[in-house]
Amino acid sequence: MITSLYIKDFALIDELETSFSSGLNIITGETGAGKSIVVGALNILLGERAQLESIRQGASKAIAEVIIKTGKNEDLTKILKDEDIESRDELILRREIRSSGSRAFVNDTPVSLSVLKQLGELLVDLHGQHDHQLLLKEENHRIVLDKRPNVKPHLAAWQQAFGKTEELRKTYSRLKKEASDFKEKQQLYTFQVNELKATGITENEEELIRDEMRLLDGAEILNQKTGQILELGREGEINALDLIRSVEQAMQDISRIEPEFESYFGEIESARISLQELFNFTEQYKSRISFDPIRLEHLRQRLTDLKKLSKKYLMDISELPDYLVELESKLKEADSFDIELEKLEKEIDDSLKQLIEAGLSLRRARIEEGEILSREIEQEIMSLGFKHAHFEVHVRPLIDKSGWIELEGERVACTQDGCDEVVFYISTNKGESPKALSRTASGGEISRIMLALKSILARQQQLPVMIFDEIDTGISGPVALQVGKTMRKLAQDCQIIAITHLPQIASMGNQHFVVEKQETESRTVTSIRRLDENQQVEEVAKLMSGSDITEAAIRNARELMSSD
Repeated sequence: MITSLYIKDFALIDELETSFSSGLNIITGETGAGKSIVVGALNILLGERAQLESIRQGASKAIAEVIIKTGKNEDLTKILKDEDIESRDELILRREIRSSGSRAFVNDTPVSLSVLKQLGELLVDLHGQHDHQLLLKEENHRIVLDKRPNVKPHLAAWQQAFGKTEELRKTYSRLKKEASDFKEKQQLYTFQVNELKATGITENEEELIRDEMRLLDGAEILNQKTGQILELGREGEINALDLIRSVEQAMQDISRIEPEFESYFGEIESARISLQELFNFTEQYKSRISFDPIRLEHLRQRLTDLKKLSKKYLMDISELPDYLVELESKLKEADSFDIELEKLEKEIDDSLKQLIEAGLSLRRARIEEGEILSREIEQEIMSLGFKHAHFEVHVRPLIDKSGWIELEGERVACTQDGCDEVVFYISTNKGESPKALSRTASGGEISRIMLALKSILARQQQLPVMIFDEIDTGISGPVALQVGKTMRKLAQDCQIIAITHLPQIASMGNQHFVVEKQETESRTVTSIRRLDENQQVEEVAKLMSGSDITEAAIRNARELMSSD
């Protein structure tokens, strides 16, 4: 249960701190006093998004903090463990809102809003002023039924089978498109492979052709220049070798007389040997020089053909061999499309069988739980003034001729939430057949049905706290008193905090709080005050007679509060 609530600089609240007790906690106050601000603070503590406008004017940040006794809850313990939050018998939820954004804490550990919301859903059911209108939307009827413990595992099994089938169908569709696209291009790929193979193109061919062409283009010059080197070096009447030998002989003779020439003798000898090696290499190279204009023309034509091919395929000549390998690989994969598609078809068939089984199990669970829920709601709403109430939960197939599966002889649509629609039907008058709740129920009837559902939910999910923000919309008189008694009875199983304008409901409170708005010279401030027994009587009387409290109103209030 919520033991304490602290709010600071939030909307009209300067600083507010109050404690709640077990049982039925009633909150009243004049319209505009700020009751909705208190609910708003509780909402953000349960993970709802905070608005920067909620920071009180002149303050740097707004703070809301609540302490909740949790008791034993395995789901709660798991979240705390996963988030590395200290586990205690009570949780401290805290939100700080600044102009730069908001922060959330659980037991002083920073957490994300999603974690705060998960914890909030396990701890508190907060029914806002307009939440009862959710029953006017038939898509919410299925959600109510699917929260039943006996339906949840069947829904989970369906969702698992649905997810698997949906993924397989997506994969099959994608692969089939790829196969179709490939078949359109297969003829082109085959032509290109044959064309590239016919050219006999090889890796690095362009580079090799250009190297050979360079040599063939320069053959005449190479022959001329190598001949010139040989002529000057050793073949002419006066050549470099003979001259250097003469110099070598002269230096040898001089060095016998003048030793200083001996060091140069070695260098001239080395020069002669190097020249001899050069001329030998040149002679060998000259003998290999080829004059082949036919070969040169062939290479030029080959390069021209490769350039045309390069332009045609919009890629460099060097890339063509790799492209040929890629095309051959694609053509080899063509057969694998049919094999893979056939395999996927079998997997989809098996998955659809599992989906049909899951769909039938989910439908049966919904029908069975729908009958139980119908009886439970009937019992609850009869105590709320519907003496001749008859409530039915209709589970109907979502007919769709193009649906994935067939259930009980009908082709149905498949969604994440199953292949059924759930609609609540009600009759509140004797002798009338039930009609769709969303089209026949009044505001007061909807409020009582929602309270009945909340009562069942509290027992079913064992929620420690339920908060009702004016669930009494559209009711009054004896019915309001019955609603109050129902809430007080419900408060035996969980803590209830209820905001109301009705004295019949307020009179049932175990504790009573009043929200007040006070105006000073500079600003308006909202506060909350816990009432003692006498003050509670006066507040109930005030709700009955207005601001002028009479003795008769006091007596009526005491009588109302003492009613069973």
